[in-house]
Amino acid sequence: MRVLVIGGGAREHALARRLRADPGLSDLVCAPGNPGISLLARLLPGDVSRPGGLSALADFAARERIDLTIVGPEVPLSFGIVDRFVAAGLAIFGPTAAAARLESSKAFAKAFMARHDVPSARFRLADSADEALATIESGEFAFPVVLKADGLAAGKGVVVAQTRFEAGNAIAAAMTDRRFGGAGARLVIEECMTGPEVSFFAVCDGARALPIGTAQDHKRMFDEDLGPNTGGMGAFAPSPLVDSALHARVMREIVEPVIAGLAAEGHPFRGFLYAGLMLTSSGPKVIEFNVRLGDPEAQVVLPLIDEPFLPMLAAAASGNLRQTTCRLSAEKLVGVVLASRGYPESFESDQLIDGLAQAESIPGVHVLHAGTATRDGRIVTSGGRVLTVVGRGADFPEAITRAYAGVSQISFDGMQYRRDIGRKALQSSDLSRSSKSSKSSNPQILKSSNPQILKSSN
Repeated sequence: MRVLVIGGGAREHALARRLRADPGLSDLVCAPGNPGISLLARLLPGDVSRPGGLSALADFAARERIDLTIVGPEVPLSFGIVDRFVAAGLAIFGPTAAAARLESSKAFAKAFMARHDVPSARFRLADSADEALATIESGEFAFPVVLKADGLAAGKGVVVAQTRFEAGNAIAAAMTDRRFGGAGARLVIEECMTGPEVSFFAVCDGARALPIGTAQDHKRMFDEDLGPNTGGMGAFAPSPLVDSALHARVMREIVEPVIAGLAAEGHPFRGFLYAGLMLTSSGPKVIEFNVRLGDPEAQVVLPLIDEPFLPMLAAAASGNLRQTTCRLSAEKLVGVVLASRGYPESFESDQLIDGLAQAESIPGVHVLHAGTATRDGRIVTSGGRVLTVVGRGADFPEAITRAYAGVSQISFDGMQYRRDIGRKALQSSDLSRSSKSSKSSNPQILKSSNPQILKSSN
């Protein structure tokens, strides 16, 4: 198959790396890609973050006879890249713009969950700063309270306000100062849930959902979950918190109702569904949905898929995903993000990166590029999150050791990273069970609890 991957970050590097392992792949193109991806695929220059670039991508896919396009980032999905490809008769894996509102509009997602009884935090919507302030002052929500920009804000549009003063500042920043542009024109105000967070992933074909793995992300900038929110400073997979019973419950109460609900409303969901979950005392509840793979979660989830991946995506894109299980490796993976000085508020560019080859030479370690570029034949920084160093092992201690061994080989001026990625896996009460299963020769099999959830409507 000839495949086009849209995007240029570490998530897309992970996708390209995983697709290269499939025997059915004959040609791989990535738009726009990055220096790391260039070792795996042909690169197609262009700006996929603007609507004007979508038609050019469709023209390229038609001209090059691309068999399947896979969309990595959320922005082109929200712009309707899938709608354009489908209208042109081109196979593409990802949701339409209408279905992508699960991520592109938090207000839509919250209202949708309320309509379909998907467990989530209690909420209110505000269309003006005065309305938001009045909601805060009413006392309907206890502190801390969560305020979310409605639209896409690159993972930075969420504030957990501890006091009325902090809430007021967050409202002013989003709705008056427009720190997030149009994304902050509407706010979602919701109760603050408590519990550990888990990321849950599924491949969907509009009628069925096939789970492909779990992970735990680290959103805060600094160790011990301190500092500002970021796009993600590291992740590990699988989550030791998700046993078979919880897995079945998430499928039954969250994933399947979402797929059924979108289909019933006329927007069948085809693509990666990412449910960000809070494991509360009353059960799993949705924090947010993403309509694509997470970053940095993709970097640790994709390598665990232990069967041909491309046929799965092609079948889902055509609405014909018949398989009901996904075979996963028994290994554990840990990914550590290396960021530029100033991230997440700003970042420095053009810093020379040393040690990439040395890190890659360590057994069980690979490096995925995000914010990198080539200058005079050398790799330099070009973004806030620069690299993800991934370590794999028979258990989490081994994966952590390998990941940080790789990190120790890499350097660039201003490099910053967390030193506690994976520690939550070690602290889990399920560690002993998880470690025993990781050393077994039997891989995990993830099953769709109800592969024909919309059988009556097909």
